[in-house]
Amino acid sequence: MTQTKPIVSIENVVASASVDQKIDLNEITRKFPDTEYHPDQFPGLVFRLKTPKTATLIFRTGKMVCTGAKSEDLAIKAVRTVVQKLRKGGIKIKKDAVIVVQNIVASINLGGKIHLEQAARTLPRSMYEPEQFPGLIFRMLDPKTVILIFASGKLVCTGAKKEPDVYRSVHNLHSLLEEKGLMIYD
Repeated sequence: MTQTKPIVSIENVVASASVDQKIDLNEITRKFPDTEYHPDQFPGLVFRLKTPKTATLIFRTGKMVCTGAKSEDLAIKAVRTVVQKLRKGGIKIKKDAVIVVQNIVASINLGGKIHLEQAARTLPRSMYEPEQFPGLIFRMLDPKTVILIFASGKLVCTGAKKEPDVYRSVHNLHSLLEEKGLMIYD
């Protein structure tokens, strides 16, 4: 059977943000009873959105971390929505949030099996210790990502800061596996 096009699914985009001012988290808790804030356990307040389905951690420094978005655009939209909701709820936020995507995690199916033992011997910057972890850890330099490779042909790509970098990493790795004869198609 011939190779299929890899199926890539963005699972999580983590974005950091800052509104560059101190925020009273107790005030947010009073005005937004759905938020979670337990300062004795963790210094951040959790502000969840249903759409896009995300959780944004808000710290008293004005820094935020948004997780759970399925794209860069949705991560940015989520942070902007949180800031907008806070303002509507009477929390004074002077500046718009400066948002930076920190990490994109994607799952990939290459549509064929992979010879992990051979891949470990062939791929540079790879680590494979099956008694510790069932996947091969491959560090790609350009784009700078880490890809977990499993014998099933499934991958997890992490470390990308832009969606095109995920696709480029997958394409580069897939080409390399093909070129070295490490893919097995039924």
